[in-house]
Amino acid sequence: MKIEKILHSRRKMIDFHKIPFGNYFSDHMFYSEFKNKEWKNSKITPFKNIEFSPKTLVFHYGQAVFEGMKAYKDHNEEVFLFRPEDNFKRMNKSARRLEMPNIPKHIFMNGLKKLIDLDRDWIPRKYGQSLYIRPFLIATDGALSARPSKNYLFMIISTPSDIYYQYPLKIKIEERYSRSASGGIGFTKAAGNYASSFYPTRIAQKEGFDQILWTDSSTHTIIEELGTMNVFFLLKKKLITPLANENILNGITCKSLLSLAKKEGLKTEERVLTVSEIIEGLKKGYLQEAFGCGTAVVINYFQKISYKKEDFYLPNLPDKKRISLFLRKKLLDIQHNLSEDYFGWRLKLERFL
Repeated sequence: MKIEKILHSRRKMIDFHKIPFGNYFSDHMFYSEFKNKEWKNSKITPFKNIEFSPKTLVFHYGQAVFEGMKAYKDHNEEVFLFRPEDNFKRMNKSARRLEMPNIPKHIFMNGLKKLIDLDRDWIPRKYGQSLYIRPFLIATDGALSARPSKNYLFMIISTPSDIYYQYPLKIKIEERYSRSASGGIGFTKAAGNYASSFYPTRIAQKEGFDQILWTDSSTHTIIEELGTMNVFFLLKKKLITPLANENILNGITCKSLLSLAKKEGLKTEERVLTVSEIIEGLKKGYLQEAFGCGTAVVINYFQKISYKKEDFYLPNLPDKKRISLFLRKKLLDIQHNLSEDYFGWRLKLERFL
C-alpha cells in the first residue's frame, strides 16, 4: 500500500470543543480501485477532492453503499475500533444486493487500520466523542447504460464527532411514505435509502417533529425504523425492538444494546411490533420509554410520539431512571476502554507508522 502523508496537518485549525457532525475531515483518506475484475492501486493520500466524468454511473443509476463506524480513545491515548468486522461483513452484504463486488477483508481492514493510525491525533478525547469513519463504495464506469458498473472505487474518510443529538425527540408515526418495501434494499446501507427519506422527513420537521417512525409499506401498521436509526420500546418492563428483516437495517449498535441489556438482566425481545401496541401502551401508561439508536447517534430518547394528529407524551423520567441512558453509558464505557469488554467488541489499534 502506498502512503502519501500530508505536509501540514489541518488539525490545529479545529476547535475540538465545538465539532459539528460531518463538517471537518481528518488529514488523510484511503482508496482502492476495482478494475478488470481485481482490486488494485490501494493508497492513502492527503484528503482532497476527486474528479469524475458527468457520465459516471453512480450519478445516474445509484450504485453506492457505505458504512458508519467509530474509533475511540481512552485516558492513556490508546485507540480502539468498535466491532469493525461487523461493518466489513455488512458492507459486503449491501454490495452484493446492489450487484457490486465484494471488498476483500485485507483491503478493508488494512486500509482502515493504517488510515486511522495515521490520523489518530484527530480522535477527540472527551467522553462520548469519537472519530466517525465512513467507508463507501461507488460505481465508476463512464457510460450511460442501465447496467451494473464494471469498475468501482472503495474509499474511507473520517470526521471527528461530537454527540449527534442532544435533546429529547418529537416523533411522528408515518402513515403515507415508506423508506423500504418487501424484496427491496431496506436492509442495506445504500445511499438511495437515505435520499428517499429526506422529503417526508422535511414535511415532518415543518410540522414540528424531529424524526419519522417508519412503518411497513403495505399497511403502515408495523413499526420498522426511526429515521436513520433502529428503535427500542420499553413495554411492560420488557425492552422490545423490531426484528431485523429485509426491510430493516441490522444495526450494530442495536445488536450491542441487546447484548448489554441481556447481560444486565433486562428482559428483551426482537419481534414484529405494531403501531396499535405502541398507541395502546401510550394511552394506558405501560410504555415507559422509547429511543432510537445508531452509530452516529448512539442513543436518543423520545419525548413525544404523534399518530393521526394526536400527541402522546412519554413519562418525564429522571436521567438516572432511564434505561436508554443506562445502556448508553454501558456502551460508551466499553468503547472508551473504561470497563471490561465482555463481548470482545473492542479492537486495539496498533501503531503501524
